[in-house]
Amino acid sequence: MELNDTLTAIAGLRVGHAEMLDAPTGCTVILMPQGVPAGVDVRGGAPGTYGTDTLNPLNLVDRVHGMFFTGGSGFGMSVGDGLRQYLRSEGVGFDSGHGRIPIVCGAVIFDLGLNHTGRYPDPVLALQACHNASSERVVEGCVGAGTGATVGKLFGIERAMKGGLGSSCIQAVAGLQVAALMVVNAFGDIRGTSQCELVAGCREDRDSLRLVDADREMHNLQWLRGFPEGQNTVVGVVATNAQMNKTQLTKVAQMAHDGLARTVAPAHTLYDGDTIFALSCGSLPAYEVTVIGALAAQATAHAILRAVTKARRYDHLPAAGDLP
Repeated sequence: MELNDTLTAIAGLRVGHAEMLDAPTGCTVILMPQGVPAGVDVRGGAPGTYGTDTLNPLNLVDRVHGMFFTGGSGFGMSVGDGLRQYLRSEGVGFDSGHGRIPIVCGAVIFDLGLNHTGRYPDPVLALQACHNASSERVVEGCVGAGTGATVGKLFGIERAMKGGLGSSCIQAVAGLQVAALMVVNAFGDIRGTSQCELVAGCREDRDSLRLVDADREMHNLQWLRGFPEGQNTVVGVVATNAQMNKTQLTKVAQMAHDGLARTVAPAHTLYDGDTIFALSCGSLPAYEVTVIGALAAQATAHAILRAVTKARRYDHLPAAGDLP
């Protein structure tokens, strides 16, 4: 049996994908019907998020039951309705005294650069993803929310490459697990963990398989002309089997962004909606928050690299595996 080194190695989490048959877009759901503590950190300048105020440590509800990532930009937000509908049908949710209310959060990516059909992920697709959810190894690449993801858009979509969805899990001392799932739709290039190697990103021209260095090109640019905000993002979640509260998880989500900054260049731009959630799903005794945050950054970096290395070509956009 293949080792599960993805998010679902964390007991209590199920992941499901669904894609539209007639459009390059899709959604991914994460189910934790038992309810788990969660935190979030939003760093991008153009976020598209759902239910994140619930995760503020100052607020009442301390557990979430479902999470989603989806294409379709703002049009994809209705995936949250489908996820909540599914959880409600399962009798899952916060006991309000007047029935159970499933607590759901999520984030969107802008994949309209590839999807010109006018059709977007919706509650029906969300229900399909929920029914597909399992604790098996997460399927990676151009699936679910990563279906229409692209990277390296400094000079527009014509010179970009395919992004996707990736996941990773770190097994540490005394049974500690820290995992990540990332949907990579970045404005910037993707670098190896040494930060020296370009893995995917902006190409010299539409038909080229030679990469330019977006960081280096910034030396030659004063303005990024004709590039609307909000068309890019890396969104995802990190999770651990250690016991943590909302405040601690908020710090872990914050530290996980270090992994994003190691592998995406530039990261957290005005044009990105970079958002990372954090979940505590286990019963291990409390660990040092800094240790878990540091491991979350490593898992995030690994998941981002897997998202692009497992992606495949779409139309004229090559994937990392197509490069010489």
